[in-house]
Amino acid sequence: MMKANTFFTPEENDTIAKTIGEVEKKTAGEVAVMIVDESDSYPESQVVFGVLMGGFSALLVADLFFNDSLWIFLPLAAFFAFFFGWLTNKLPLVKRYFIPKARIEGEVEQRAIQAFFEKGLYKTRDNTGVLFFISLLEHKVWILADKGIYHKIPQEILQEYAGGIATGIKEGRAAQTLCQQISKVGEILAEHFPVKEDDINELPDQVMTS
Repeated sequence: MMKANTFFTPEENDTIAKTIGEVEKKTAGEVAVMIVDESDSYPESQVVFGVLMGGFSALLVADLFFNDSLWIFLPLAAFFAFFFGWLTNKLPLVKRYFIPKARIEGEVEQRAIQAFFEKGLYKTRDNTGVLFFISLLEHKVWILADKGIYHKIPQEILQEYAGGIATGIKEGRAAQTLCQQISKVGEILAEHFPVKEDDINELPDQVMTS
């Protein structure tokens, strides 16, 4: 499974930070990037996959070796259910398959909101923080902006750029696509929130992990 702290190479991290720095020379908007392994542990996927595979495996073993003994089937089913439930965490493709799409969308959005406040992105002087939030397990990206941004740029527009980043991740072009979309969002920010003479860098340019 991909890990947030090693997803981007040191060179890619530097390129992303430089891209953010270039964007912030032209706008009062403050851009930050955060990447996490997953937005939730999704225990229901472990339960469903564990029970399904555990029951099937126990039934097969009991039928082949123990003449369908119920007393053998039950402990085998419990053992296999536990094993396959544990294995789910090692198999992200399987884990995602058993998570409803709406649940994934909701968890990524909520985790992005949590990160926005945990990292203090709401504390910028003009409420112009913008977070590019990447959740690896789900292959999802959420762009979250502070209230100062939303007066000019709706969430729907930001999510169009988030979709482009998600596509880049799936195609193995994560850093390149992220930088491209940060630059594009930066152009919109510069149009609506031009840089001020006393502008200071209020948020870290380096990619944050959790």
